[in-house]
Amino acid sequence: MRKLSSTPLMMHPTSVGIVARLALARATAAGLDARPLLRKVGLTASQIQDRQARVNAASEISFLNLVADTLPDELLGFHLAAAFELREGGLLYFVLASSATLGEALARVERFSAITNEGVRLRCQEGSDLSLRYSYVGVPRHTDRHQVEFWSRTLVRICQTLTGTEVRPIRVSFAHPRCSASGQLDAFFGCEVAFASEADDITFARGASQLRLVNADPFLNELLVRYSEEALARRANPASPIRASVENALAPLLPHGKGRAGEVARALGMSERTLARRLAAENLTFLGIREEMRKDLALCYLKDASISISRIAWMLGFQEVSAFTHAFRRWTGMTPTQMRAKEARSR
Repeated sequence: MRKLSSTPLMMHPTSVGIVARLALARATAAGLDARPLLRKVGLTASQIQDRQARVNAASEISFLNLVADTLPDELLGFHLAAAFELREGGLLYFVLASSATLGEALARVERFSAITNEGVRLRCQEGSDLSLRYSYVGVPRHTDRHQVEFWSRTLVRICQTLTGTEVRPIRVSFAHPRCSASGQLDAFFGCEVAFASEADDITFARGASQLRLVNADPFLNELLVRYSEEALARRANPASPIRASVENALAPLLPHGKGRAGEVARALGMSERTLARRLAAENLTFLGIREEMRKDLALCYLKDASISISRIAWMLGFQEVSAFTHAFRRWTGMTPTQMRAKEARSR
């Protein structure tokens, strides 16, 4: 039997490290020694501060989580996006700024976002409304809160800056649960954000796509688009690490009781046997990944007091609350109710 090559599985999405640099600066300003946190995720301060270097996208998310927990700041990513220089986005920002309309600019985001971050892609859908959907490539979505809130606030800031208006979305949804400070997001976006949703979406009203940009320059835009196409072509298209692919395919299936290997394999466009081989090549099993993911999600959802334990059980794919309680006790040594009470006392 031919040995399955492991080379594609070792490639990981990278980013230009904008959010990691901002998080490092925030930690330093707060008097924190970030070196132990960086070591935990396999990054260094010099690597993050080098604007020519790229960092592992999953490590960047892990670093944000550690800084947020250490400060502590429940909305670290959202806060980091408040006032940083938008031109830090480099080539991608200037491609957007020189476009003719907001719709054209957001279509450029869909095309060229990998230049800035290979781990997060945006899909622009223009119909009755103008919608952007985030998807994660090669990094697990369920571990993230801060990065997606950072980029969502940044996206709205970019739209407002480029159009010279106060344009705001009419709908915003995130896959992660609400936290005690999430009202700040409602206030900024100008609508009640839907948390614990099946997808990460930002939707603008009909007509927003036709808003003219204040610095539109068709000649400059043509040149920058050409540069961007060349930059995109130079970037290797990293194979999505199989564990992250499984987790991202599994997340929307769990609440519908379809979190099975066959369903996930079908979502990934492969047979169940191929999926098992790919996982075995990394010493993984589907059941092991599902178990760990359910545990991580349960701990995350329990922090949101507005989500009932019965709903959490449903969101994780358990048919009965008793089955969820039994599994949770096996994972943590306590019941979901006990864990939620413990979290409440620690606040």
